[in-house]
Amino acid sequence: MDGLTVLVTGSTDGIGEQTAVSLAVQGCRVILHGRNGRRLHDTALKIARRTGRSLPAAYEADFSSMHAVRNLARSIAADFDRLDVLINNAGVYMPRRTLTGDGLETTFAVNHLAHFQLTLLLLPLLEKSAPARIVNVSSVDHFSGRPDPMNLQGEHAYSGYDAYALSKLCNIAFTIELADRLAPDAGITVNALDPGVIATKLLHAGWNLMGDDVSRGAGPLVHLACSPDVSGVTGCYFECNRPVECASRASDPGLRGMIWEKSLELLDLPESGEQLL
Repeated sequence: MDGLTVLVTGSTDGIGEQTAVSLAVQGCRVILHGRNGRRLHDTALKIARRTGRSLPAAYEADFSSMHAVRNLARSIAADFDRLDVLINNAGVYMPRRTLTGDGLETTFAVNHLAHFQLTLLLLPLLEKSAPARIVNVSSVDHFSGRPDPMNLQGEHAYSGYDAYALSKLCNIAFTIELADRLAPDAGITVNALDPGVIATKLLHAGWNLMGDDVSRGAGPLVHLACSPDVSGVTGCYFECNRPVECASRASDPGLRGMIWEKSLELLDLPESGEQLL
């Protein structure tokens, strides 16, 4: 792991923060992301104290704003000459349907569209750094996702759980579709995982349940990000550090294509999914 440059989205609390700390302690150059400047600074200080090194780079960006996501991608591409691993971890659970400033449903925007856009914009940097990895944090709840082209953003019917489950299904559909679309010589793998039932703010907001310590949730992210055991493995969904079958809907080529094209349309990106930074 020593020397790897890793961007962890949503790294100011919960699984994301623990993942960033674990990676930094093991020698990675970690790039932090969050939507709260104070929490970003606190996490950076924690990592500096644990590692005895200088403060890691930290970027503030609200993933409910697609403009902020584009600016984050531009900043990362300008400030770093390589990116070995992108961990798409940030997420929300919204009990009530709420629209962002872009007019998008918040859960769909933050959990799926933001990471879809960030990943596509950072692909050139990842390819330059090959071999590189993309890790998408999904959930076992994706099995409950019911994608309806006419109701992707809860336009006609909404529940917090249904929106969350759909966003997690989109994470896996995007993972498999991107793995298929990447050129064989690109040197980039992309995989998704369920981190388990972990005691995070999101779990408490959505289910009011107890869960395992965040250190257990970070382990699977670190494994997919750095383990030689998964070198060259791509387009898979992992549970407990093992590739397992995802919901058949998530791997359906027609559905994957629909989610891809709809995401490009909502983000006003070219059909190729590429956009100059």
